[in-house]
Order: sequence, then C-alpha cells, then structure tokens
Amino acid sequence: MKLASPTDFDVLESLSDGKRNTAANIAIEIDRDRAYINTRLPLLTDHGLLERIGPAPNSGLYEITPKGRAALRYREAYHDDDTDFETLVESEID
Repeated sequence: MKLASPTDFDVLESLSDGKRNTAANIAIEIDRDRAYINTRLPLLTDHGLLERIGPAPNSGLYEITPKGRAALRYREAYHDDDTDFETLVESEID
C-alpha cells in the first residue's frame, strides 16, 4: 500500500473521532488543498482505509474503517524499511 505521508495519515487522523466528513471539511481541518484531498480520498477507499457512505451514493461523506484505524495506530512503522506495513495493518484487523 502506497500512502502519501503525512497527508493520508492526517486524513485518517481527522476521521478518527468516528464522525463522517466531506473532502471540503477535511481539507480545511488539515490545511490542505481541497482538490488534492479529493484525489486522496478515493485512493484511501481503494486501500480499505476509508469507506464512502450515503445515504446518497455520491454524497461525498467518508468515514474511517477498522483497517484505517489500524494504519493510523502503526503510522510510525510506515517509514520503517524493516516492517511490512500492509501486513502489519492486515494482521491487526484479521
């Protein structure tokens, strides 16, 4: 799993309170460009770290998944060359 650090971890952190949020709000909260956040959210969803939720299919609301919480817990291990970050995160949720 290839993440943009620190931005992707900042996105996960912003959603770690368990509340749903939109790209616009997340961008303001973490002080990043909204267009850039709009490109990162679908990628984080593809990795299983976020889930796009409704009620409407295109509502733009996201929430963190258990895998996303695990990735956030192991944030420091992401840059450790001796650690397989994806395996570490997956082992946490299995």
